[in-house]
Amino acid sequence: MSILRLQPEERLTGAVVHNGIVYLAGQVADDASLDAEGQMRDILRQIDALLSEAGTDKSRLLSVQIFLTDMNDMAAMNRAWDEWLDRDNKPARATVEARLARPDWKVEVTGFAALP
Repeated sequence: MSILRLQPEERLTGAVVHNGIVYLAGQVADDASLDAEGQMRDILRQIDALLSEAGTDKSRLLSVQIFLTDMNDMAAMNRAWDEWLDRDNKPARATVEARLARPDWKVEVTGFAALP
């Protein structure tokens, strides 16, 4: 089976496609000066682009893990999530509080999606 690596960088690949599944690397905001809602919107835009490049979309998300540096940002993050979410195809989801690699990142999202 082939492995397709999308948007490779120095230490990781943005997404890996294998055996009908898209594995998303942790996505963080391009603009870390944004608040949690703004960072989440930026991350969801990136996820849309990665899924499109892989040949799928958010309706085929299987599972999503969201990391917040402060659970007090949950409502702000959820505002962006709720606007973006495909209500007919909600993925499994977990949200946890964690320290991220950079102190100005407030949100990181990773997950898995199926190919059509």
